[in-house]
Amino acid sequence: MIYPDNFESKIGFDKIRQLTAAKCLSSLGEEKVEEMLFSPSYPIIIEQLSQTAEFIRIIQEEDDFPSNYFIDVRPALRSIHVQGTWIDETALFDLRRSLQTIRDIVAFLKKEEDENSPYPHLQALAGDIAVFPQLIRQIDHILDKFGRIKDNASSELNRIRREMHNTSSGISKSLNAILRSAQSEGLVEKDVTPTMRDGRLVIPVAPAFKRKIRGIVHDESASGKTVFIEPAEVVEANNRIRELEGEERREIVRILVAFTDELRPLAPEVVQSYEFLAEIDFIRAKALFALDIGAIKPTVEDKQIVRWYYAKHPLLYLSHRKQQKEIVPLDIELEDNKRLLIISGPNAGGKSVCLKTVGLLQYMLQCGMLIPVDERSIVGIFDKLFLDIGDEQSIENDLSTYSSHLTNMKFFVRNCDRKTILLIDEFGGGTEPQIGGAIAESLLVRFNEKGAFGVITTHYQNLKHYANEHEGVVNGAMLYDRHLMQPLFKLSIGNPGSSFAIEIARKIGLPEDVIADASEIVGSDYINMDKYLQDIVRDKRYWEEKRQNIRKKEKRLEEITATYEDDLLSVEKQRKEIIRQAKAEAEQLLSEANAKIENTIRTIKETQADKEKTRHARQELSDFRSELNDKDVQLPGKLANKINKVKKHSKKESIKEPTKKIIEIGDNVRIKGQTSIGEVMDIQRTNAVVAFGMIKSTVKLDTLEYVSKSQTKKEMKAVPVSASVSDDMRAKKLNFKQDIDVRGMRGEEALQAVMYFIDDAILVGMSRVRILHGTGTGALRQIIRDYLKTVPAVSHFADEHVQFGGAGITVVDL
Repeated sequence: MIYPDNFESKIGFDKIRQLTAAKCLSSLGEEKVEEMLFSPSYPIIIEQLSQTAEFIRIIQEEDDFPSNYFIDVRPALRSIHVQGTWIDETALFDLRRSLQTIRDIVAFLKKEEDENSPYPHLQALAGDIAVFPQLIRQIDHILDKFGRIKDNASSELNRIRREMHNTSSGISKSLNAILRSAQSEGLVEKDVTPTMRDGRLVIPVAPAFKRKIRGIVHDESASGKTVFIEPAEVVEANNRIRELEGEERREIVRILVAFTDELRPLAPEVVQSYEFLAEIDFIRAKALFALDIGAIKPTVEDKQIVRWYYAKHPLLYLSHRKQQKEIVPLDIELEDNKRLLIISGPNAGGKSVCLKTVGLLQYMLQCGMLIPVDERSIVGIFDKLFLDIGDEQSIENDLSTYSSHLTNMKFFVRNCDRKTILLIDEFGGGTEPQIGGAIAESLLVRFNEKGAFGVITTHYQNLKHYANEHEGVVNGAMLYDRHLMQPLFKLSIGNPGSSFAIEIARKIGLPEDVIADASEIVGSDYINMDKYLQDIVRDKRYWEEKRQNIRKKEKRLEEITATYEDDLLSVEKQRKEIIRQAKAEAEQLLSEANAKIENTIRTIKETQADKEKTRHARQELSDFRSELNDKDVQLPGKLANKINKVKKHSKKESIKEPTKKIIEIGDNVRIKGQTSIGEVMDIQRTNAVVAFGMIKSTVKLDTLEYVSKSQTKKEMKAVPVSASVSDDMRAKKLNFKQDIDVRGMRGEEALQAVMYFIDDAILVGMSRVRILHGTGTGALRQIIRDYLKTVPAVSHFADEHVQFGGAGITVVDL
């Protein structure tokens, strides 16, 4: 129950309706906004709030919600209930587009399974809404995408329009021929073209020549300088066009009547679907308005309670935002033992705004609208909202303000109960203070006895005393800065407020003797009591600020503690990661060291105690260990022992080798780092002539290494490799290119490049490679092929296919 009848206008809800309606897409939603009603039903309120909250999520998170063509075609649907009537093209086009929108919305809301739907309340609203795909298909057969009747909507219409087109084309040709003839005779200007008058094609002619062209004069320009003649040759054709237009219209009506006959039985269901569209438009508008004012869906309990934090008056908030001003939010609590709040304080201190905020937000919520409060807030449900505010003087009924106030009080006393919230401004005002205060106190007693909730503003001291002494009633004060002499618009519950009458009078400059006389009249007790109230409010404000500061510091301390704990966890995590990485690096290092040792041992064995090679291997191992020491790495015991063992072994082997082997003519040698073995044919100072098979090549002596006969026999045997070598091989294989281009190189240079290339190919396990040497004189080709004959790993070589290079390329199979 809402009292009085103009409740909405008094608390500003009429303005809320206007702002919400402005966000609707159509009259469908606007009607729903106007029909919005206060409800005491907890399930209904929860359903409406949930729908709006879900739509806020859609607005914030979805980009593809269908919001086009919210068109109200219900009037057109209602107009076709009589047999023989039809829906016109415009309404039919609107029907098609809006039906598609309904279908898209239902599909959007049902795209997830029920249990997984992010919008369960909106999905339930979509429920069993019919979407009429068959009607959409039928309309698509009749209308094109621009809403015009299609030529093929029926075979008869297609015939009529085809004849109209042919006839019009004939008229145009005839008119153009007549016009050219008239232009050549000078009867018509050169830039004149046929025009339309009364639906007929005509030629503009100067009045002086109108007798020169045989036909019917249809019109004359406003200046009288042009007449419009329909030549006799096209009169019949134009008449035929008129007949065809009539036939066309009759056929279109027949098509629309036929469609309407199929639509008519479905009209009630279609109208119901438009009710769904209206509901979606309405919910969307509420969601947009909620976003505008920062509203949320608070915790709602099915009982009588007001526990609000940071509540804002929506209209005041919007007004202040325009002016770039901050609004002071309201914290208020009304519960069983503190149901009736008596707010006192100076005029213009915000008492009425506080009362209106409570009334408006409670009303909005029970109309299914989200409200601007903090998420910690708890909102209850009331069956009745009673309001007494403002000047109710009525000239017609000869009622004074006080009489009107008492009339409202009579209604409140008779009808209030535990599910009622009373909103009374200036309780007991409008009459002589003593009797007014007494009646107000008597009414307050009854409100309290009936268990009503309420927010009541007053200046009467006796009401403050009553609130202080009786359970169920609590004092509240609108805070005031007595130093700056300005209101703070902040509600403090627990103590009454002072009117600050003496201070305000002194501030505006009332003579001091007047203030002194007034103080003497009311007596020192009253003045002292008012002063004590001010002191209490001041002290409470001081300690409240202290408490707030302590809360902030505690919160900050909690945040810092949480940050430190997070940092400690992060450091511990990093420590573990560093240890893990160190272990991994140590394992890698161990693997590399093992590989190095294995290679050193193999080198020593393969060289058969060659002193120089042994010395070189030992030096490499020593360098490797130095490198490890430079990295400040502690070698594992097993690894250190292994290296020492290698050193001892290499030392022993070096003792076996009495002298360094000097390369001589007839020795088997190979280029350092290569596998191909050749024989030294001649030595010339620092160079040696080495025969690799049939090929002789001059090579620097310091690039050669001695190969024993026993080692030569073992050369082609496979040697196992370590993990690190395997990794290198894999990388080398990935990067190996199967073609080499030696065109333009000198013989020796080309031969060395091919040797390296073939060695690498064998190393990575290639089965076939290609050598591009060109044709030229054939010398380079011959040198390369002579070398290939000496390589045991080469199984076959030949010219490339003629299509891919022929004799200029040698294909080698390995």
